Amino acid sequence: MFPEEVLTKNKKGKLEVRNLIARGNFVWYDYRDPQTFEKVENGKSRIFLKDEEGRVWSYFVIPLKDKRLLLIEADIEEDKKIWNERKKKAEDLWP
Repeated sequence: MFPEEVLTKNKKGKLEVRNLIARGNFVWYDYRDPQTFEKVENGKSRIFLKDEEGRVWSYFVIPLKDKRLLLIEADIEEDKKIWNERKKKAEDLWP
């Protein structure tokens, strides 16, 4: 159902879809089950931030039980594709 380039495996080896949440001077996507398109059990997501000079920062966003979010710095991998549910197609991380 989803292009191979938007699929990833979690640490347990289970397939997930990189799904676009929002885009601006940032890109935010979450992870979805490719069969049901439900959010993965821990609700994790990832955000890339870009400043006016083009520098990029990447963070995993982990929801905590008290509804706060934990940001963990992540490797910058800008060559990934993500799924755009509104357009029903795979897109580059940065247009």
